[in-house]
Amino acid sequence: MSLKKIFPKKLSKGDEVRVIAPARSLGIISPNVRSIASKRLEEMGLRISFSKHCEERDIFDSSSVESRLEDLHEAFADKNIKAILSTIGGCNSINLLKDIDYELLRENPKILCGYSDITTLQNAIFAKAGLVTYSGPHFSTFGCLKGIDYIIDCFRNCLFEGEEPTSLIPSTSWSDDEWYLDQENRKFMTNSGYSTIRFGEGSGTIVGGNIDSFNVLQGTEYMPSLKDTILFLEDNYPMTADILDRHIHSLLLQPDFQYIKGIVLGRFQVKSKITTDLVQKIVDSKKELKNIPVIAGADFGHTLPLFTFPIGGEGTLKATSSEIKITLTKK
Repeated sequence: MSLKKIFPKKLSKGDEVRVIAPARSLGIISPNVRSIASKRLEEMGLRISFSKHCEERDIFDSSSVESRLEDLHEAFADKNIKAILSTIGGCNSINLLKDIDYELLRENPKILCGYSDITTLQNAIFAKAGLVTYSGPHFSTFGCLKGIDYIIDCFRNCLFEGEEPTSLIPSTSWSDDEWYLDQENRKFMTNSGYSTIRFGEGSGTIVGGNIDSFNVLQGTEYMPSLKDTILFLEDNYPMTADILDRHIHSLLLQPDFQYIKGIVLGRFQVKSKITTDLVQKIVDSKKELKNIPVIAGADFGHTLPLFTFPIGGEGTLKATSSEIKITLTKK
């Protein structure tokens, strides 16, 4: 029996946002980036607080499962907290899944936003609690000085009260540099927009995020159903075309894959050398993808900027010869 879907309340000015570290530690983030990030969020009218253990740092640049669980549960239980931001990604959010109090999360629904390794946590929460979470910027992402306007606009549009998310418009430019190493000398490239890999239209529940972090859930109780879904998928270097092909094919073997309504692929990093032509060849090789819309080059993943979208929310794809459109259902 499927769980009733729960949408957390949207943000208003004056709300408190808690920063937690369910993967890597806040301790690896420079004071300058933290300061800029806090200022950005405060300029949106938000109040920022930090979890008790978010700066703990072990040999894996993370902290113990017990510390991370305590911070997660405390943030959801605290009635003053209206949203939760992950510090940054990593590779070990999966360690938390078995011991999360999903009933606590259901009883105290609130926004949880992040991406990359946080994908594992978000999709598990949707599968086990029915709570809609949000793939979008980490706390550390807001520490970026340049090219941040698109990120902020999309974040506000998706997560603030009174804002109505509609079409996800492509950014005008993008970057794939280690911005936190040199905030002044950045390289931006013109964004050519979305690419249609397969024509078609479809509507469904959005799941996915980082494909590597999503696929570790396969075969477990924490994997959301793929029935009537739109898959949003991205990955960072060292992802290459052959590894992407394997990841997508593993999804084809999942229960209910035949019922998916579409796929949106995020922009891949330059070092991955995954071109639109290579994506086309991968999709063309999968007969299971013949009759569903597939769009590539969307603004999410490990390049900047990135938009915010709901994991568990509803979306619509339209890919015709005259129009490419990604729409989030208003909620």
